[in-house]
Amino acid sequence: MKNPQLMDIYSDYLITSFGLVTSTGLSKMLDNGYSHDQISRFLAQREFDQQDYWKMVKKIIRKIESIDYGILAIDDTIEEKPYTTENDIICWHWDHSKNCNIKGINILNFLFTRKLDDGQEVSIPVAFEVVKKTEQYLDTKENIVKRRSPITKNEMLLNRLRVLTQLNKVQYKYVVWDTWFSSKENFECVHHEFKKHFVCALKSNRTVAISEQAKRQGKFLKVEQLDLQPNQTRTVWLKGMDFPILLVKQVFTNQDGSTGALYIVTNDLDLSYDDITTIYKRRWNVESFHKSLKSNVNLENSPTKYETTQANHIFASMIAFCKLELLKFKVGCNHFALKAKLYIKALQASYSELQKFKQTDVFRIDTKHDAALLEASH
Repeated sequence: MKNPQLMDIYSDYLITSFGLVTSTGLSKMLDNGYSHDQISRFLAQREFDQQDYWKMVKKIIRKIESIDYGILAIDDTIEEKPYTTENDIICWHWDHSKNCNIKGINILNFLFTRKLDDGQEVSIPVAFEVVKKTEQYLDTKENIVKRRSPITKNEMLLNRLRVLTQLNKVQYKYVVWDTWFSSKENFECVHHEFKKHFVCALKSNRTVAISEQAKRQGKFLKVEQLDLQPNQTRTVWLKGMDFPILLVKQVFTNQDGSTGALYIVTNDLDLSYDDITTIYKRRWNVESFHKSLKSNVNLENSPTKYETTQANHIFASMIAFCKLELLKFKVGCNHFALKAKLYIKALQASYSELQKFKQTDVFRIDTKHDAALLEASH
């Protein structure tokens, strides 16, 4: 990476900015210490890859990783870009949380999280993948040209997990994800190839056998048909898999008062019901991570036009998140509270500057006199 100092400055700018982040804006903030063109060229150099990212976060991960307590939470998010010109990364993606197509950038994230000895939790994105739909094809049903990626997100997930586990040797005990990634291939790869444990959600229509004998006889039931009681774990065999798993049913109440059920499975047969639900609950760290990316480090607030600059802005946003995550331990507050403190400081500095401007006699407003006139008019 050319000029890593500028990456440090740009990622700081993402944290401190409260509006659109632009090369011009950063240049003005620095009193032209870096010109607009210098910043633009920095973002437009070759696309920063995951090797670059690993070099920047490796020291942090080595300090916090744990073979006994580390969790790798995997999920994707969409950076909405409804008004930006479509290209290989800004295109239409299916948002399974909203059940609709959204135009934007789809990012698959790998968030390492663990509880520290003092009870605090630290979460660092150890890797991320931008989905690139480089192939175009004709949708014969709708008779329109669409885009697709040459690799599925599940394939992308396994490829990155191989790098993190076998090459980077990240120390973790569990991987967690939602139903979208709970394929047989993913489970088998984690269990057999990586020798790791998973704690993942399962769709209610997945079929399982209640015993090894039933599995051999081909007797499978949908998980929603099983008589699972609260706080109960049950050993089952998922169809197509050669090892047993534990299944639990977690019942929850929705905001409208209705109840729902979440089915969670794990290949760690020593876990209790409480262990399983507690570990899976930590998957929500990745949701908080996505929210902070969009709200606190300006992931979506860059008007960049080209794929390379868009991808490098995402890279810098990840670095900015890591900085915020480490700062929260020094400041003693979460990302949103820390950002609020910066906002108050910015308001105070702006207000102070305004008072200096008002010291001049030109266009001075006599607020006391105006107030008296206003009162007399009533």
